[in-house]
Amino acid sequence: MRFHQAWTSAAAALCVLSGAAFADVTVSHSNDPTLLMGSQMASLFGAEHKAFDALPEGKLTAMAVGPKVVTPAAPKPVKTAKADKKTKLQNPVLVSYTADWLLAQPQPAGDAQWQCLKTAIYFESRGETLQGQFAVAEVVLNRVDSLRYPKTICGVVQQRGSGSCAFSYSCDGNKDVMTEPGPADVAGRIARVMLDGAPRQLTAGATYFHTRAVSPSWSRKFDRTAAIGSHLFYRQP
Repeated sequence: MRFHQAWTSAAAALCVLSGAAFADVTVSHSNDPTLLMGSQMASLFGAEHKAFDALPEGKLTAMAVGPKVVTPAAPKPVKTAKADKKTKLQNPVLVSYTADWLLAQPQPAGDAQWQCLKTAIYFESRGETLQGQFAVAEVVLNRVDSLRYPKTICGVVQQRGSGSCAFSYSCDGNKDVMTEPGPADVAGRIARVMLDGAPRQLTAGATYFHTRAVSPSWSRKFDRTAAIGSHLFYRQP
């Protein structure tokens, strides 16, 4: 009897302990965060799968391939400005019509064409502003490019006809000696910059100019393109 009671008590205790142990395991599993995360991940993957299934085939292909990479087109070549006939085509020069910019340029030098342009700038406009001197250089070079005039700078500035000269200094009876070093240096620098490809942006293609003190007959027939300093500039129709 005692043995039976003892066995019964032991069995009951074992059942209690077993129940407690099972209860511990059950509570532990019910509070395990990995189980909750796993359930949530499964739910998310299921929703994502349904979303992908709903997308059209073209959209799925685009997502698989990735964004289209556009390679920028190569820049178009820039047309270069034309210098004198003995100078290769060069990139246009950006000009600032200031003394600081001009004096910062390399010491000028050149051939006979450069010398002729320098001389024309000096004698025709050394008393003008820098823009006024650049404008005279433009007229000379515009004439070189025109079919109406000689094809060299020296030919243009020394041209004569009908008892007169295209540029008065070349036939006024005086020697073309530049006696003022400062203005001569400026004229040489302007000539060099223009021959190296500076844009002709002051006179709009003018091939004529005169001082405000005179009024030649052709000035009433040609289109005036600019007024700079004491000079008026014209383009022949």
